[in-house]
Amino acid sequence: MIYHAKSGHPGGSLSAVETLVTLYFDVMNHRPEQPDWKDRDRFILSKGHAAPVLYAVLAECGYTPKDQLNTLREMGSIYQGHPDMRFIPALEASTGSLGLGLSLALGMGLAAKLDNSPSRTYVMVGDGEIQEGQIWEAAMFGAYHHVDNVCCIVDYNKIQLDGWVKDIMGLEPLADKWRAFGWHVIQPDGHSIAELQAAFAEAAATKIKPTVIIAETVKGKGVSFMENNPKFHGVAPSADEYKKAMEELQ
Repeated sequence: MIYHAKSGHPGGSLSAVETLVTLYFDVMNHRPEQPDWKDRDRFILSKGHAAPVLYAVLAECGYTPKDQLNTLREMGSIYQGHPDMRFIPALEASTGSLGLGLSLALGMGLAAKLDNSPSRTYVMVGDGEIQEGQIWEAAMFGAYHHVDNVCCIVDYNKIQLDGWVKDIMGLEPLADKWRAFGWHVIQPDGHSIAELQAAFAEAAATKIKPTVIIAETVKGKGVSFMENNPKFHGVAPSADEYKKAMEELQ
């Protein structure tokens, strides 16, 4: 998708693959044939620039057409550069304005509690994104109101737009910060489906407080020259790079 568009964000899309696959194919209760089912579990991709991985999973589930995936970022395509509910109604939110997704998720979680709905809400945030203050205001809200049907996933690939997170505004001790804000913390390998399955099960069993899964991931996972390379935060591969990447992934 990104190669055909000559634009997009490969690094942070590849780091999120296993998390989204696990959620949509094993964890979440959802119905592609009935996307507006009231009691569905919800997913918000707060780091909306990683839209390609979400589009791939939605298409594989049957929400959207596979044969249009390579229209990413084209005028009129449903596959816009960031998730947009005007084009894909099955999305829970239009995202990409970073810092907002956790607040949206907690609002949905609290609404589900008021409606006595079994619905759970999952939200993926980027590690660069959580440098923003609204994330921590939302974290306080979630713990204070015991919104235990919300699970936040931090895609902790340690690289953001301008370089390494630690060189821009370091997050450590990240797990202790979330604990101090009243959240249950789980730290799996974000590329191990088995560890992610166990983490999501633990999150669902945790009551009174919300859960954050700090998923240890690799930016550009699976493509040797993209892995841990800040260049590929938002740069499409060249023709030669695309060929090499596809050989490695296959």
